Amino acid sequence: MNNMNNMNNMNKLSDIPLKNVRMKDSFWAKYQKLVREEVIPYQWRALNDQVEGAAPSHVIKNFKIAAGLEKGEFVGMFFQDTDLAKWLEAVGYSLETNPDSALEALADEAIDLVGEAQQPDGYVNTYYTIVEPDKRWTNLHQCHELYTAGHMIEAAVAYYKGTGKRKLLDIMCRFADYIDTVFGTEPGKLRGYCGHEEIELALVKLYDATGNGRYLKLAQYFVDQRGQKPNYMVMEIESRGRITAWNNAIIENNDMEYCQAHLPVREQKDAVGHAVRAAYLYTAMADIAAETGEKSLLEACRRLFRSIEQKRMYITGGIGSTNIGEAFTFDYDLPNDYIYQETCASIGLVFFAHNLLKSEMIGNYADVMERALYNSVLSGIALDGKSFFYVNPLEVWPEASAKNPARAHVKPVRQKWYGCACCPPNVARMLTSLGHYVYTVKNNTIYAQLYIGNEADMELDEGKVRLVQETNYPWDGAVKMTVAEAAGGEFALGLRIPGWCSNAAIVLNGERQDVAVEKGYAVITRNWRAGDVLELKMDMPVNIIEANPNVRADAGKVAVQRGPLVYCLEEEENGTNLSALKLDYKAGLTAGYDEELFGGSVVIKGTAFRTRTDNWENTLYRPLSEMEERQEIKAVPYCYWGNRKQGEMLVWMRRKD
Repeated sequence: MNNMNNMNNMNKLSDIPLKNVRMKDSFWAKYQKLVREEVIPYQWRALNDQVEGAAPSHVIKNFKIAAGLEKGEFVGMFFQDTDLAKWLEAVGYSLETNPDSALEALADEAIDLVGEAQQPDGYVNTYYTIVEPDKRWTNLHQCHELYTAGHMIEAAVAYYKGTGKRKLLDIMCRFADYIDTVFGTEPGKLRGYCGHEEIELALVKLYDATGNGRYLKLAQYFVDQRGQKPNYMVMEIESRGRITAWNNAIIENNDMEYCQAHLPVREQKDAVGHAVRAAYLYTAMADIAAETGEKSLLEACRRLFRSIEQKRMYITGGIGSTNIGEAFTFDYDLPNDYIYQETCASIGLVFFAHNLLKSEMIGNYADVMERALYNSVLSGIALDGKSFFYVNPLEVWPEASAKNPARAHVKPVRQKWYGCACCPPNVARMLTSLGHYVYTVKNNTIYAQLYIGNEADMELDEGKVRLVQETNYPWDGAVKMTVAEAAGGEFALGLRIPGWCSNAAIVLNGERQDVAVEKGYAVITRNWRAGDVLELKMDMPVNIIEANPNVRADAGKVAVQRGPLVYCLEEEENGTNLSALKLDYKAGLTAGYDEELFGGSVVIKGTAFRTRTDNWENTLYRPLSEMEERQEIKAVPYCYWGNRKQGEMLVWMRRKD
């Protein structure tokens, strides 16, 4: 392997191969089974335009046309190829953990098609091959060429690791090698970078899979060049006469914050612009910092993470508060009804937090990863796997979505597919790769990041360790870790104590332990032996949450959370006009398991007071009467909302003082 000298940071924390983490979890098993048995086949049909009533994809047809196998015109977005890329990536993860010869054969056919569409110099992009073959790399600002390449690279790495087959990997190595001849600071190369980040994180994965330091160096180039002066993006816009590729309109201003190119990355302090682009950039920055040990890049990541976590993130782990540009706005601007909070952005936040953990074990990173994963990521997919949310609102009034143009992006029901279908396959690849996020290993320490039932094999300095994790999380806070196999010698087990947990006990072989919690982790070092049992017992009360008073949308309101799950009210149990309810939070709330609801779920019951709506006929305003009636309410996990009939939904409730 052509490893770069001094590139590997020996202190970097690493993930466990996906095949080494065998999921055995009641909560997540239904999702992973759903993806294997329903979502992957459904999305394949969608890619082939075989889902009745769904927006057409045309992805497979585009590749056939680019390969010269069919006649026709390109249909879709500039980045339409990425729908196939993310599908192949999800298939790669699925095959690594659950071999399926029929699915593998189907994916191999798709990969053959990609190979046939590849150009002699290694280039792969159906839009430019079919529509504008002489315009490659002329609109990096808008046309997503490198973004599309990045998703194909990620697919290639996942498929190689999942099956051992190199065909797609070799195709994308040829493409990456070609890209390396085009971009850089050397004479004759373009000093550009993509308007939508993705290639950066993908190249780090390609480096990890191949050991070829050329790919890490190229990833560093794309990160380092971003925002440098003179600004390449601005110059490119001017060279095109300021004409946008989307509708031939004039670009009125050079909004470089939108694509995080306003400053060099090490100088950026606030999370700005398109939320998905930002999250993908920050993910790559964190990955490169972990690989190289560069402190200035890690410090930039820390600042940007704090900007998100402390001032620009929803309670559900969602990011991006406006539909105008799918973007961050400013500190504490977190509206609930005009929200955007794209599913892809939450997935990107999971990536970012996870990659930060490769450099330093800080519980806040894993807390945010968990918050996004259990709430805004899962809300993006229906329980039957056949419909999806692009936008994840915290307040829904169906009539407003239908009749107010400003809320047209807020859908009260999940959609079968999208013309811009980035979110559905993104959810699929996230759920199939979940095993990557459970543990992190550094030398002789195993850190448990997520509490998910599984059996995992890990290689430490002291040898092989097999752990069995058993839990009914997130419904209760009991976690049992059994050392099923240990080679002997001393190593450490670190348990994350979630930020939501105010009281936890640690028990080793039946005896309670007094373990200090540092940076969110309780670490026990000893000579572990097969049969040792470590238990984490976390109290999981119903928590009433308030927002920072600077979040004006939530002033005077509260939300309900239990463990990592945020809860919401739906019209189904609580009636219409949910905003008329005031939660009597001082009266207490109770949690109970409902075996029938959503296949089994903890629900929360309490008391609210509803502003009476009678005697208001022909009256819009009147003196305050404080006429209220008591009502019992039931809240359900936010991730499950919208899985029954269409209706209102509400996360932040007015409080009854």
